[in-house]
Amino acid sequence: MAYLHQLPVLFLNPLEHAGKAFIRIWHKPNSFISKRLKEAAWIKYSKTYKCFVMHHSNQAIEMMHQHFQGLAKVDTRYLYKPKRLRPALGTVILQQESAALTEPLEKVPVRPVVRLQPLEHQGKAYVQLSYQYNKEIYSCLKQSQVARWLSDMQCFVINAESQSMHLLLSELESVAQLWLAQTMQVKDMALQARLWEQSYQKGQGYIPCPLAYLEKLFLLNYSLSTIRTYHSLLLRFLNAHKDKGLDVLNAFSEEQINHYHRSMVQAGTYSVSFINQSINAVKFYFQRVLLRHEVQLNQVERPEKPERLPQVLSKQDVLKILSVTENLKHRCMLQLLYAGGLRIGEVINLKLTDVQSERNLLLIRGGKGKKDRTTLLSQKLLESLRAYYKVYKPKVWLFEGQTGGQYTVESIRNVFRACKEKAGVKAPATPHTLRHSFATHLLEQGTDLRYIQVLLGHRSSKTTEIYTHITTHALDKIVSPLDNL
Repeated sequence: MAYLHQLPVLFLNPLEHAGKAFIRIWHKPNSFISKRLKEAAWIKYSKTYKCFVMHHSNQAIEMMHQHFQGLAKVDTRYLYKPKRLRPALGTVILQQESAALTEPLEKVPVRPVVRLQPLEHQGKAYVQLSYQYNKEIYSCLKQSQVARWLSDMQCFVINAESQSMHLLLSELESVAQLWLAQTMQVKDMALQARLWEQSYQKGQGYIPCPLAYLEKLFLLNYSLSTIRTYHSLLLRFLNAHKDKGLDVLNAFSEEQINHYHRSMVQAGTYSVSFINQSINAVKFYFQRVLLRHEVQLNQVERPEKPERLPQVLSKQDVLKILSVTENLKHRCMLQLLYAGGLRIGEVINLKLTDVQSERNLLLIRGGKGKKDRTTLLSQKLLESLRAYYKVYKPKVWLFEGQTGGQYTVESIRNVFRACKEKAGVKAPATPHTLRHSFATHLLEQGTDLRYIQVLLGHRSSKTTEIYTHITTHALDKIVSPLDNL
């Protein structure tokens, strides 16, 4: 009988929200306790957490004790209990030397962006400077030796020449970061290197990427994407040893280079692709630029790339994502990724003339590996594109940004991410997943693998064969031996 007269218990639990400490109050269902909690001015009901909460302070806890004195017991046993950690998926014990491998390139604090895009005015080519109003940027441009205000266009411009761009970089270096529109091509590798390296801290001993390296890559017709990747990886290698100086670095032995990449493997924080690309970038520098043919780097230990299957969405999930995409331009871009198996870069590079409706084909120019190809033009997609054209009336590129010029890759990623979340699709996916889904669904429809290879633009059939490992085609006809026991 004594048990029936025990006081109800309120348990105080720690709660962190928006970086602030709160207390979550839990109790067994009791209308009297709930009413008493509502009467306390310092206690609020949280719709987010569906419980009563209060600030985590000694004063609030003392008031809680006084408010329920003789009515209920306030239990703080869980309030200061160490946070219970969930078991990790795995633990990696690293070698001591790998702990010393830190990121050699420190980034500068985030700065406002000045976007540069081509502008033609009165028959002359300029570069327009666009930015969200910023007093420091405006002040620099007013005093600039190269930028001038075009009253007709209501914007600052500079001449479309390399020297003007170099001067502008120097003038705005401390207040802003320059971004180029995708339609601008820079063939001055010294300028391109400065644009790429403007986000790094250039402290004592900083080693810039040798110009001869970039020029060699450019002359050999490497794509700008590959040049940028090689540039960043060589820059990382050089500045990981900046205390030695460039002359000593250029005399590195094969074993010293191997040690750098071995440390990256042991760190366990870099992908296999990242390490292999770093080996290629450094190898190109020693063999093709320094002409050190005695350093073959054949013994560099390359980690084997795991053969992971691509992530694929079901037809139902693809339909959900496309159905919630209300913006006509956004829907056309996502339909293109899926209906033609396009890469994200191929979508933004499409021109109006690449849509060949009379032949039901899409012409993909300069895809991966600088290869041209054709792919399917779905009738549903064609209808969407015609409706889109009537509304947006693009000039040159099939998809243009709000201020003209090409649409950006990051914008498509943001569109896909938002639509996937709105559709409630939980499977991990990126815009490239729609390309994988295109190939898998074609295979499940019985399309020959050779045709799929051509549509995707794969050089080797082995690349396309990976989709045979994830398709459900014909698997439903195979009976497990367990079912025959």
